[in-house]
Order: sequence, then structure tokens, then C-alpha cells
Amino acid sequence: MSDEGPRGWGAPLHARALEAAGIGRGTTLLDLGCGAGAFARAAADRGAVVTGLDVDRSAVAAAAAAVPEGDFRIGDAHDPPAGPFDVVAAVQLLPHVTNPLVVLRSAARVGTVVVVTVWGREEECDVRAFGEALAPWLPPQQAPAGPAPLTEPGRLRKLVTLAGLRVEVLDEVVCPFRYPDADAVLGPLLASGIGRHASARAGEPAVRRAVLARLAEYRTADGGYRLDNTFRVLTARS
Repeated sequence: MSDEGPRGWGAPLHARALEAAGIGRGTTLLDLGCGAGAFARAAADRGAVVTGLDVDRSAVAAAAAAVPEGDFRIGDAHDPPAGPFDVVAAVQLLPHVTNPLVVLRSAARVGTVVVVTVWGREEECDVRAFGEALAPWLPPQQAPAGPAPLTEPGRLRKLVTLAGLRVEVLDEVVCPFRYPDADAVLGPLLASGIGRHASARAGEPAVRRAVLARLAEYRTADGGYRLDNTFRVLTARS
């Protein structure tokens, strides 16, 4: 599942991660895969001293603009700065790196507390409705080979333990994806890779109709849409 969503969707997730890791005034935080700085901004607002790392130069620039008091660098999460840091955060990062175990071992080496967030299982996330609506025009999904995905709590715990970390808490938080109207929910989907693929095969009007029909159960009284998605927040110590 993509980590893209409506503006502000991550606020409940960020708040839970900050609380779980005990991030407050004076906490030194390394934000791995900092992106445009949303989590870093939330941490800095609590008084944390933030260092951010990302391979994307434009994301680092955006984070530096969002958190001017922070220190943001272009770099790979597999090879973080030496620190030491009170907390190392990997917020929605692990599914996107080449070797999550190496990232976690590196985090354990430079930080005292490590906090990790991942999506819940597909059936725990209402955004699966997008894929279900477009399924008739998408290639059939292949069952992934290899170990269970990180969305499985047992797999996440095992990986963190293998990294030499001691799991303290594995929690869940629900993040609503709220869209004010049909255009807000359809626009990003139709512009995405799967949306363009489905539209090329079936035509945009057919895709729009299928998506809105599938999302009818998530319609709110004011004409918008609300899709609730479960995320996991794991806190561990080195």
C-alpha cells in the first residue's frame, strides 16, 4: 500500500509514535527517511532536537524548509550518522528500503530507543477498496514469495529482535483518510500508476463509476468520504 494520502492523514500516527518513544523537550531524534518533514515538524514542536536523513534531495530541501531549526542531510538509512541519538525513528520507511534488517541494526547502533511504524494488514485498511474497485483492469496479484510481510505483527517483532533490539511495545493506531468530495478522492487515484493503467483499459468514466460504487459504504453525511486504516507502532530499545 502506498503511504500517500490526503493532507494531514499521518497526524494520529505521528502523535502515537512520539508518545511511544517518549519524545519531548531536548530529545535528540534521528528521523530516517524523513521525507518532507511532517514527522520531524511534529517532533520539533515537542521540543526535540531533530536530525533528518533521506535519499531524496528534494525531500530533504522540503524538510529543511518545514523545520528550519533541524539538521537535514542527504543520505541512506542503511548508513546513518553516528549519533548517538536518544531516539531513532523509521516512520513508514522499512517497506521501502533494500534491507530492513540492516536499517534496524544501524538504528540500534546509533540510538537508545528505536520507533518503527508500518501499515496494518490489507484487511485492516479501508484503502484496499481502491485496489478492489480497479481489480478488473489490473494484472492479477501474485502471492509474494519469501517471508511474511512487515504488516504481520509476528514478522515485524522477529525482524526487530534479529536486529538486536528488545521490543517494548507493539501498538496500533487508526488513521482516517478523509476526502471532502468525490473529486478529492478520485483525482489522486486517477493520477496514480494503477489509476492510469485502469483508465487506459476501461476509460476514465468507467473507472470513476466503479470506484465511487465501491466507496459508497464510506460516504459521510456531508458528501465526503472517510476510510479508516490501521497502522502499527513498535518501540524497542538497543
